[in-house]
Amino acid sequence: MPATNPITVESLIAKHADDIAFAAEEEQPAATADDFAAQLRDAVRTFELAGINGTEELEDAATYLVDAATSTDPAEQAVLLKKAAKGLAYADDMVSELRDMV
Repeated sequence: MPATNPITVESLIAKHADDIAFAAEEEQPAATADDFAAQLRDAVRTFELAGINGTEELEDAATYLVDAATSTDPAEQAVLLKKAAKGLAYADDMVSELRDMV
């Protein structure tokens, strides 16, 4: 079985920051967990206005990501990051749908 890279706060932000910044109508992608969570919440409003489904998962992902960033327990952090990643799983599709609308 091939080794997989562990999920980190930084890896989730790096993977999704540009798209979420676009959806949040921000000029710069977020670099911290708090800023990324804020942009996720702004993006949720954009998606809701556009009628794009999946916003509850993004709200949950924002919460899990911030909680993971502040956790000092590695086991808890791993669980929270896995949940955040699951909540962000369709973010790319949501942003693609939004891009097709504008």
